[in-house]
Amino acid sequence: QVQLVESGGGLVQAGGSLRLSCAASGRTFSSYFMGWFRHAPGKEREFVASITWSAVNTYYADSVKGRFRISRDNAKNTLHLQMNSLKPEDTARYYCAASQQRAGNRPNAYDYWGQGTQDTVSS
Repeated sequence: QVQLVESGGGLVQAGGSLRLSCAASGRTFSSYFMGWFRHAPGKEREFVASITWSAVNTYYADSVKGRFRISRDNAKNTLHLQMNSLKPEDTARYYCAASQQRAGNRPNAYDYWGQGTQDTVSS
């Protein structure tokens, strides 16, 4: 199994940027399909982005496409989410997740989750 720990959240003004990181430990990081999700109060958990094992392919929710970028460094067992042009509606707790299959945007297809990191975007 793999353990995931997110970091990099915080408070930022609208239009600003944040970079989230997810450190993985345990089983070989490169064997996992990885994703980012977010959960805002009163809303359903929402897919943000995902990336294949060797980072050949990336996928994004329409709401973040062109503003966010997912990446991974398999040598450092780390997943990243660069978030630019942030909007108040991006305010949420962000979670990284790992799957041993091509999980896409389906949260139930992910096997492991971190504890999340809070991002707050002020207007």
